[in-house]
Amino acid sequence: MLELITASPTLLIALVFVLGLLVGSFLNVVILRLPRMLEQEWRQQAQETLGLNEHAPATRIGLARPASHCPSCGHRIRPWENIPVVSWLALRGRCSNCNARISVRYPLVELLTACLSAIVAWQFGWGWELVAGLSLTWILIALSGIDFDTQLLPDTITLSGLWLGLAFSLVPVFADPAEAILGAIAGYLSLWLVFHGFRLVTGKEGMGYGDFKLLALLGAWLGWSALPVIILLSALVGAVAGITMIAALGRDRQLPIPFGPYLAGAGWLALLWEDALVGAYLRWSGLG
Repeated sequence: MLELITASPTLLIALVFVLGLLVGSFLNVVILRLPRMLEQEWRQQAQETLGLNEHAPATRIGLARPASHCPSCGHRIRPWENIPVVSWLALRGRCSNCNARISVRYPLVELLTACLSAIVAWQFGWGWELVAGLSLTWILIALSGIDFDTQLLPDTITLSGLWLGLAFSLVPVFADPAEAILGAIAGYLSLWLVFHGFRLVTGKEGMGYGDFKLLALLGAWLGWSALPVIILLSALVGAVAGITMIAALGRDRQLPIPFGPYLAGAGWLALLWEDALVGAYLRWSGLG
């Protein structure tokens, strides 16, 4: 079977697409529940520090428990109602018990994960690059979803992802250990310096420490040389998106905009097409 997969790029891409659907379903759970799990943990730690004797919640939230259920009526989602994309379409986006709407976001995350995973398989083929590329892609999707919802980039994922990137550098996959270590250091310090420079000039905080850690993660995976491309792309797309939301949607310019998804998107593009992006920039700037 393995020989058949390695010999047939089309079969590999198809299998990775299906795998991406399944992983996307799990990432929906991570995006939804991990912030709640962290909030529950922080609340408990605060109570212990303050000496409060409040009872712990009857049901602690985890990634596996409680079982998936309808938030409106509590109906437990049965296995055949939890097939990625297919079940949502079959149920017409509604709970089978109370007919409440099920957010279209769930199948969209599943499809996004499947499509990005298939692109990684198409780009790298079978091998360590595929394993590493899929791992980084799934990490970035989870972080983007959480940051979009809560403006948090949990250390649970960013720091674990950073260490995983350093571990892959031992193979090496995308960067050797020296490049990965320098990338992690430079990624963190570059945004740290921007943050403090902006604060000194304006008296405001322009981003969170989670963004520093995310760029450090990307530096650990892709090496220090990828950082200029990632920073330039994320800043450009973030600026365009921010101006668009203010001009077209009437968004209050004082409201913070999560920067994590732009860093993650730029990092994913650099993962696949760093050389092409650098070449395009040099030609556009007249330096190439």
